[in-house]
Amino acid sequence: MAKELLPYQEIERSIQTRFSSDIWSPFMTAVRDYKLIESGDRIAACISGGKDSMLMAKLLQILQRHSEVPFELVFLVMDPGYNEPNRKKIEQNAELLNIPITVFETNIFAVANNTYRNPCYLCARMRRGHLYNKAKELGCNKIALGHHFNDVVETTVMSMFYSSQLQAMPPKVHSKNFEGMQLIRPLYCVHEDDIIAWKQYNNLEFIQCACRFTENCKECESNSKRQEVKNLLKRLQKDNPRIYKSIFNSIHNVCLDTMVGYKTKGKHYDFNEIYDNMSYEPAFLCQDSESDD
Repeated sequence: MAKELLPYQEIERSIQTRFSSDIWSPFMTAVRDYKLIESGDRIAACISGGKDSMLMAKLLQILQRHSEVPFELVFLVMDPGYNEPNRKKIEQNAELLNIPITVFETNIFAVANNTYRNPCYLCARMRRGHLYNKAKELGCNKIALGHHFNDVVETTVMSMFYSSQLQAMPPKVHSKNFEGMQLIRPLYCVHEDDIIAWKQYNNLEFIQCACRFTENCKECESNSKRQEVKNLLKRLQKDNPRIYKSIFNSIHNVCLDTMVGYKTKGKHYDFNEIYDNMSYEPAFLCQDSESDD
């Protein structure tokens, strides 16, 4: 008679069976292709309490168990000032998923909510700094965040629409302020729809918005620039089902010979500086050409 599985074991099994091709495989693709994990790494899997970071933590936990590359994990939860129900929900989900979390508290919400000039930006910057600092204190050399495939695409579009630049979200980056530290994004190739499907299949509920600055999170989200881009891409997807994939692939195939300016390592190069290095006329694809394979 087969032994009955515990809830967290059922959830783990779903990842490696039902969601093997949609979640496990693209997760492993990102880890392998972008060399996110190396022997001897001590990684802080940063958990905000949402579906993305919780799934990321579970994937890393499973990988550590079976990987031939030895690495250590710390499951790090920063409490920026959650209300009691959200804090409790995070702890309950961590217990359900059998993830041994390390929690530390900050006053980020209190500080950010007292500024009238872009509190969301300040909150994000403070969060990142606190996570790096705590991870380094715990002997980690990397922090892992739960940004997924859709985040990468939407961020790229947002940078063009609202920041007047072509800027993507890389799968890993070196920290500018914390020497020797890196940030990795293990869900880089995992689609949000598949994360939602996994959550629903396992009847899981995660916190959606813990912000203390806006009490009505649905209204906050619907008015955000990111939500505008999400809605736009969904409309475009009806005519072109590959629109997300096309944009994702485009950031892997940037043709600098066609750019009239670019920035690298903090320095800007304008067209007249780079023109003489454009030694040939690039071949432009016609509008109807398929270029994302």
